[in-house]
Amino acid sequence: MMLDTELRDVVDVIGAHYPGTYTVADAVKTGKKLWSSEDYSTFNDDIGGGCWARILNQNYVNGLMTSTISWNLVASYYEDLPFGKDGLMTAQEPWSGNYLVESPIWITAHTTQFTQPGWSYLQTVGHLKHGGSYVALTDGLGNLTVVIETMTHDHSVCIRPPLPGFNVSAQNATFSLKGSFSTLTVLQVWYSRFDFKTRKPTYFKQLSPIKLSDGSFTLNLNVDEVYTLTTITTGKKGSYPKAPDSKPFPKKYLDDFNVRNPSFTEAPYFADQTGVFEYFINMSDPGDHVFTLRQVVTQRPVTWVADADQTISVIGDHNWQNMTVSCDTYIETANKGGVFVAGRVTKGGGEVRNTKGIFFWVFADGTYKVTNDLRGEIVLTEGLSDTTAGVWYTLTLRIEGVFASGMLNGYPLWNNLMLLGPSKGWAAIGTRAFEPAQYDNFYVEAN
Repeated sequence: MMLDTELRDVVDVIGAHYPGTYTVADAVKTGKKLWSSEDYSTFNDDIGGGCWARILNQNYVNGLMTSTISWNLVASYYEDLPFGKDGLMTAQEPWSGNYLVESPIWITAHTTQFTQPGWSYLQTVGHLKHGGSYVALTDGLGNLTVVIETMTHDHSVCIRPPLPGFNVSAQNATFSLKGSFSTLTVLQVWYSRFDFKTRKPTYFKQLSPIKLSDGSFTLNLNVDEVYTLTTITTGKKGSYPKAPDSKPFPKKYLDDFNVRNPSFTEAPYFADQTGVFEYFINMSDPGDHVFTLRQVVTQRPVTWVADADQTISVIGDHNWQNMTVSCDTYIETANKGGVFVAGRVTKGGGEVRNTKGIFFWVFADGTYKVTNDLRGEIVLTEGLSDTTAGVWYTLTLRIEGVFASGMLNGYPLWNNLMLLGPSKGWAAIGTRAFEPAQYDNFYVEAN
């Protein structure tokens, strides 16, 4: 952008991922808006809340970044996938309805309830004398919000990048408002304190308004605290009902995908790791497979992680050991197509290319294969299956201890195969390549 005016003219915002609160000098020189366009990715315990409190302020104080975008907002995926519980809150059990409102939610409110898009940071922001930081924002119409944080190093570490050492200690801080804000006489006060000793934190509590004297006020700040002082009077700590108790994924689960008008395209509980599995109405099938689940991506995306050349969607409990997985399958690609059902699948996300498990494949060329890996390179057994494209087949995989068996349309195809591992993992379905294929009447039973 420094050398290419045409590029510079069409760019509105420069973003950086996980900047560690600092911006490179050339980005500042462009005069463009600067954003932390992906940040956080940190376990949402109280240290994660401390990370979020620190970077929400210091991304601007140190790096002039006016937006900080959390990856991710809600951790709604299996915890044993990469980055488990790395959302601002957790809602990972739709089968139980359990959810957890974690500290980052309340820390977010310290900024978002008292500012809006279009507000501006004042230039008089910075670090406190004995550690911590403060920012001030205005809507340009007379409203003012000041956010202060005193997070200590060990209580505000983010997942990345490494955090250099710094010290924070208790202190008195006096703020003097100038210009049009000097006439303010009262500010609303909201307060949070992380308590890593007694484990009795205070989150987003409204305190008594603070009265200003000649535009000034003084706060007695302890460590690991967050304050918001604001002219905005609409702040409110939201409430929520007690969440249902956490429960493991049901040991018996059946889905026939018979959803005529789905509100969204994904089937419940399936977590696509590569490929996209969607509800599908199979108008060409006159029989029992009108409503199916279909893998629809036909070309491997360009990605930055070690995703797989095969498509796979996992389901269930990562701690399952013994299980029966059954599914009706339909290969659409003649000659080269293939599908699988699997159990004890160990990995997902950016690591899915290297996942192990017990994979039972059938192919359109009339063969089958059982492998210990998604790549299909560790072959445990193989042979003839007389399978072809355009025909529905029921695959059943049974795993018990160190043995597994497979059935095709209810008849044994291979029996009592000794396994090398792994010992536990999810159930899964998928395809040989990025190809269309359909699934129906999925059933899993674990014991």
